[in-house]
Amino acid sequence: MASVQQGDMLMGYKGSAKLKGKVCIVTGADRGAGRYAAAHFAREGAAAVVVVGPAGSGRQAGAEDTKALVIKEGTACLVLTGDVGDSAFCNSVVEAAIKEYGRIDVLVNNAAEPCPVTDITQMDPEAMRKAFKTNIYSQIYMCRAAWPHLKRGSSIINASSLPTASAGGDSLLLDGAATAGAVTSFSRALHMSAVSSGIRVNAVTPGPVLTPVGAAPAAAGAKQEVDSEAAAVSSGPCYVFLAGEDSSYISGQVLHTAGGGHVGGGVAGGRMMMSVGA
Repeated sequence: MASVQQGDMLMGYKGSAKLKGKVCIVTGADRGAGRYAAAHFAREGAAAVVVVGPAGSGRQAGAEDTKALVIKEGTACLVLTGDVGDSAFCNSVVEAAIKEYGRIDVLVNNAAEPCPVTDITQMDPEAMRKAFKTNIYSQIYMCRAAWPHLKRGSSIINASSLPTASAGGDSLLLDGAATAGAVTSFSRALHMSAVSSGIRVNAVTPGPVLTPVGAAPAAAGAKQEVDSEAAAVSSGPCYVFLAGEDSSYISGQVLHTAGGGHVGGGVAGGRMMMSVGA
């Protein structure tokens, strides 16, 4: 794996029209895994609906960068701003997508809110409520709003996370563990209710990428951490896989794109490392 190459933000990924004609909604698409999910979808021929935080959240510039990546691939992009933790806004996202494109084929729930607390006695109730509102309630609201428009063969991809380790590697971020568990359980339960409709529901757990929620841990010894932006780019093909027909027999699963991390091991317990000079 290497750093992002100049001139091609998708690291030479070759599209083959796997998603041609499809419409994909991606929340939290202003940076990180969300941005590159949208960009990879575009390289495969899909139009993107990029959903980011409301005005004043500092997400608009990133949304425009994502839009530029999508348009560069020759497909359409609609940018919508608002609070995905608000069910009314989620309804409006779906309405706008249907009005603009007439269909929804893929829903990626990637929005996330950090609440970096490792000590339960320091937990702020309001911050925790905000984390749950963005990290799990938004997924429920978006799925509920999109459901009537999803046809057989459609795909829902919910972004979870590994229980994020602290710099010392011995303490979990409490909100990350709690909301990630909720996302995984919700995704598997929704899969069970979606089977008869032919709609697939899976989750993805990206590793430490360049977002407000996750930052790459420090390198150790003669190893170095894979560049966080490259890690975000590298997760894009995984989203393409779950969005397209190649995964038509896969649902109710959690795909770990965390550089060797695994549930129970955390980020510190499963870093994707590469030798210096390799």
